[in-house]
Amino acid sequence: MAFVRGEKQYHIQLKKGDVGRYVFLPGDPFRTDLIAGYLDDAKLIAHNREHKTWTGTLDGVPVSVTSTGMGCPSTAIAVEELMKIGADTFIRIGTAGRVCERSMDEALDGAICTAAVRDEGTTRQYIPIEYPAVADRHVVAALAQAAKQNGKRYIEGITQSKDSFYGEVEPENAPLADLLQIRWNAWKRGNVVCSEMESAALFVLASIRGCRAASIMSFKDMKDTIQVACDAVRLLIKADQK
Repeated sequence: MAFVRGEKQYHIQLKKGDVGRYVFLPGDPFRTDLIAGYLDDAKLIAHNREHKTWTGTLDGVPVSVTSTGMGCPSTAIAVEELMKIGADTFIRIGTAGRVCERSMDEALDGAICTAAVRDEGTTRQYIPIEYPAVADRHVVAALAQAAKQNGKRYIEGITQSKDSFYGEVEPENAPLADLLQIRWNAWKRGNVVCSEMESAALFVLASIRGCRAASIMSFKDMKDTIQVACDAVRLLIKADQK
């Protein structure tokens, strides 16, 4: 039985019909307002805790944006509840830190994440760590095509999804400083392109539930990244209608 308050999902406070099948997932509730500006006739549907949702249209098709909050635990809650009310295609829009040498190219606008290092605890409570966190190839392809159409450069590759922000940016302040540095060097040598805090939960849940998901991270102008994501959804809408 779904954990609901009345007809609405408990945390996101949404019910069936409130969102489209296509949903953008920023972490920041305030970023939903910015993304909603790229949709036609967007309306604020709900705002409960860190989860703020707008629904509008792209090319006449309902499209929504829901904030996940920071980290995999709250992301998993939002995604689980969105899936229960009909969403099945997700694009995380966020920011990330660069990791490997090739991601340090200042000409890059951001990263399109094809998979995630499960360096977090949430997904371990769903399925063993050997299960991969992989983005949907069709959503990745749509993002890559949209980036090219917009004349933007996004590196494609693996992201590291972590639980501790300051474990990355100030590892020297942690008792596990030496271990954190060793692991960070491993991600660099393994060609991990960026580091953020939500994609692993999104990818694992989407795979388990038979849905589609990918992530696009901005290194520069968030507005460019939002435009690419919107154009990617337009491509998916067109493909899904065939």
